[in-house]
Parts: sequence; C-alpha cells; structure tokens
Amino acid sequence: MSARRAEIVRENPARHREIVSRVPAADAASVDAAARRAHDAWRHWRLVPVADRCAALRRAADAVEAEHQALAVLLSRETGKVLADAHGELGFAAAVLRWYADRAPVVLADAGRDDVEGRLLLRRAPFGVVAAVTPWNAPVVLAALKVAPALVAGNTVLVKPSPLAPAVVDGWVASLASHLPAHVLGVLHGGADTTACLVSHPLVAKVAFTGGDAAGRAVGRAAGGALTPTLMELGGNDPVVLLDDAALAPADFNRLVMASFATSGQVCMAAKRLYVPRARLAEFTAAYVDAARRTLVLGDPLTAGVTLGPVATAAARDRIESLVRDARRGGAEVLPLGRVHPDADPDAGYFVTPTLVSGAGERAPVVVEEQFGPTVPVLAYDGEEEVLARANAGELGLGASVWSADEERAFAFGRRLEAGFVFVNTHNRTGLSLSVPFGGVKRSGHGREYGDEGLVEYTRTCAVYAAAAFRPGGCGAPANAYPPTSATPAG
Repeated sequence: MSARRAEIVRENPARHREIVSRVPAADAASVDAAARRAHDAWRHWRLVPVADRCAALRRAADAVEAEHQALAVLLSRETGKVLADAHGELGFAAAVLRWYADRAPVVLADAGRDDVEGRLLLRRAPFGVVAAVTPWNAPVVLAALKVAPALVAGNTVLVKPSPLAPAVVDGWVASLASHLPAHVLGVLHGGADTTACLVSHPLVAKVAFTGGDAAGRAVGRAAGGALTPTLMELGGNDPVVLLDDAALAPADFNRLVMASFATSGQVCMAAKRLYVPRARLAEFTAAYVDAARRTLVLGDPLTAGVTLGPVATAAARDRIESLVRDARRGGAEVLPLGRVHPDADPDAGYFVTPTLVSGAGERAPVVVEEQFGPTVPVLAYDGEEEVLARANAGELGLGASVWSADEERAFAFGRRLEAGFVFVNTHNRTGLSLSVPFGGVKRSGHGREYGDEGLVEYTRTCAVYAAAAFRPGGCGAPANAYPPTSATPAG
C-alpha cells in the first residue's frame, strides 16, 4: 500500500473554522516528474513561432474568463480580500496575459546589424523550465506576471503557489493549461521543502519569486546552489512624502487611504509611512480620518459594502496588534479608522481594527518594519532634505510616492528617492501601468516585472556574428581582434 500524500489545508480567514480547500502536496518524486515533463514540453514549445505562442495564450485567456465568477469567490474565501478586489485581480490578470501576447512579437524580434565591422544577429532565447513561486496576497496576478512573459518567450512554467492560496491558483493554472499544449504550464503545491526541491532542480533554468525576505533568502540559497538565475520581488516599506505645496481634495484622501489599506494593508507596494509637513499635520490627520470613515468598512469580504476584510492568518493578526501596542507604549497616539459593517462578526476570523499611528519615534518598529497589515504611521517633518534622508533610510526600496501641486518639483524629488518605482500624486495599484517596469532596489529584490523589461527577464541574448575580416571578400585581419593580431609570440 502506498503512503498517503500530505495535504495543504486552507481555512477561511474571515471564518477560521471553515475549511475552504484541500490540495495534495508534492513530494520530491512529484517535483522531479513535473520538471522532466516540463523540460520535454519545452523542447517543442520553444520551436513554436512567437505569433502562435501568443495566439494560444490569448485563446486560453478568453476561455478562463468564463470562470472568473467562481474563481473570484474562491479567491476571496482563501485570502480574505473583498469580492470586488478579487474580481479586479482576475480581470487584471487577464489583461496581463493579453498585454504580453501583444508585446512579444515586437520585443522578441531578432535584431542585429551588417556594417564594416561584420554581420551580427541577436536573438532572444528562452531559458527552459521556469519555476514561478508566488505569494498569497495577490496570487493570480502575481502568477500571471510570471506565466505570461515566460510562456510567450518560449519557456515552460511550473507554478508553486503559497499554501495560503492554493486552490484559486490551482484552478486558474489548470484552466489556462487545458487550452495549451500538454505540460507547458503546471502547478505544484507544498511548503518550504517543496519550494526548495523545485528551485534547486537541475532542469529548472530560471526562478521567479515574489514574497517575503526570509522566504526569498531561502529560495536564493537553493537556486544559487544550482547556479540558477533568479528574479526576486521582495517586501517594501514604502514612504509617502507630501511636499508642502501638495493640495489634496477629498478624492485624493480616499485614494491615499486605500493606498495603505487595500487588501487590509497586505500589499508589498502599499503606502506604509506617511511623511507630512509639521505645519500641516493636524489638518492632514483630520482629513485622513474623515476619508477612512468614508472608505473603510470592516467585515466579511463576501458581504456587499465591505471594503476591508481580515488579515491572512492568526500570526499576522497578532504581529500587527503587537506593533500597535508597542507604538502606544512608546507614547504614540493610535487612532482607530473606518467602521465595522453591522453584519460583521470580528471574532469569527482574523480581523484587525485599522489604525493610524501618530507620534511614533523614527526607530519604532511600526515605522522601521514593513507592517503588512491595516496600520500606518504618520510622521511630521520640517524640511525637504530631512524628509528625503528619512524616506531613504532602511534596507528596503520597493516603492515610494511624492505628492505635489508642481509636477516638475515632484519628479525632481522623486528621482532622489531610493526606490525602484516612484509614484507621483498617487500610490499603490492606482499608479501602475502594464507598460512600466516594476521592481525593487536595495534588499527589495532584483529584476523587473511589468513592461518590456518583464518579458526580457525570461530570455537570454544569444549572438551569431561574422567578423568582416572573415566574410567573403574580407581582408583576413580584424582591426579590433583580441589579442591583437600583430602581437609576436613569446620566445
């Protein structure tokens, strides 16, 4: 009798006694078999013309859209994000698939030159099998941002979702894969052991990871042992800098509140530190609290009118509440935000009251750590150079934003911020574009997603070159050869 395979079990974070999904965990043998199947499929998929690969992805995207309603409910139940957010994620994932299908023929076209130095052909070749390790907070979009460019570039992909969002990714990947050639796209479930087995597999040629610092280090070590290149998008502690001329209307404040509290603050590029001129602190705080009252409604994410669901786990809830308690003990004022939906039962799940923390010290944990939850500190400053230094402090550099009535001033300030992506007069999802590359600096990762750069990440440049000297009719001695042809061998 064969041993029973381990299961990944996921509860509903809004009603933690309710089990949402069970999926089988992949053991080492399963990982090896999947990698071998994906590698065999790659040998054929890479030879399919780019236009045909793109057409196949478009057809798959069209087919999967028919399942968005069911997938949105599952996404909401597994992650705790509100239903409208779940629908938005699935729609954006479809847009990602189509955007890369449209861009690939342009970006992947052969390039080169034919001149006095010689004839050059540059082509973008796929790596092979790509391991896509994805988190739970935007599981479908963050899978799409890896799957779409990797597939149109001619790679095959194995997705390893977070154990906190296994079933929705499983369903989305399986639906896509059913409209593609066999084993071009697959999914493997499991925890840290499964991830390590996958990213260190000798047939995996590239690893794309989004997640936290600790998991990123583990993935980097496992991939590095096999000399496998990686793309990593890690955490952020994004500063928001309001310059002294920033003019915020109520709609701007609504947007700023959601920049911190969308998906209950569990977004890598959420607005996590609010820097405000000291002279405007009281005015800003009052307007921010008013906007939160308009926009934040805590409750079950499947309930109409709710805009803020639970956090993902009990451990996350406890950590965020600890950050808030620590700030209060340090003398900060903690302002509760928003309101609770009348039908909500906050004790049923991992709910956290959203808060604005005012007066915390610059070294307080709620300021220096990525909160990754529904709390945000507001911090006063006195001058631009001071706030620039404070905004740039720390080891993370994913996103940042600058707010000003003068766009030229905002861009001048923004170019001095140590971040991979600087938003102007907005922050978080409202400021993204599929055409603009996104990724971090410092310890927020390396490589880029979105844009043409996000497609190039899944290719390697290969050159075919004929030096002019050795082409028909050439003179036989290239002027730029190394070592110089005139060198005399040592006696």
